[in-house]
Amino acid sequence: MKLYDGGRAPNPRRVTIFLAEKGIDLPKESVDIGKLEQRNDKFTKLNPLQRLPVLELDDGTILTETIAICRYLESIYPDPALFGTDPLDQALIEMWQRRIELNFFSSVAHSFRHLHPAAAELESPQVSEWGRVNQVRAIENMQFLDDHLANSQFIAGDTFTVADITAIVACQFLKPARIEMPEKLSNLRRWFDKMMERPSTAW
Repeated sequence: MKLYDGGRAPNPRRVTIFLAEKGIDLPKESVDIGKLEQRNDKFTKLNPLQRLPVLELDDGTILTETIAICRYLESIYPDPALFGTDPLDQALIEMWQRRIELNFFSSVAHSFRHLHPAAAELESPQVSEWGRVNQVRAIENMQFLDDHLANSQFIAGDTFTVADITAIVACQFLKPARIEMPEKLSNLRRWFDKMMERPSTAW
């Protein structure tokens, strides 16, 4: 297998953390998103959507989309289980993963893509008003997570899961998205500080 990696971009970063938590070492080929290498002909043949990450299997099968890649890797490297071990556990993790990805993570991504000058080539046209709307939404979703984390060590139960990974990366990208985590969100801050102690999350 070979992973086409986009460095510190949010979705490639989720896979990088997932691999580190699993202890999986895959051959990688770097694709420089800043130089728009994802738009060249070679990469477009791999993923016509021109997005990263991409996992190429030994038989030539191409997998795209972050969670699809992580689910495949989970199936062949089951330990530690990051998607759950029984039906209820798996459902709860999926619920929280989707809540974070579709709300918090996506709001941070839209804020960055529509407000940061470095994203102008990635998001054309940039709509600054939409970026500002998503800054507000990101803060609302952080409050939601803070309330939840008042009674939980991790996002989806008693163990570290893929839902934590998605939330970690969203928090790491608050600064480039020009969003500040409110000081009052003590539970979210406690959780994030603890997550940043994990070797997998090091920048």
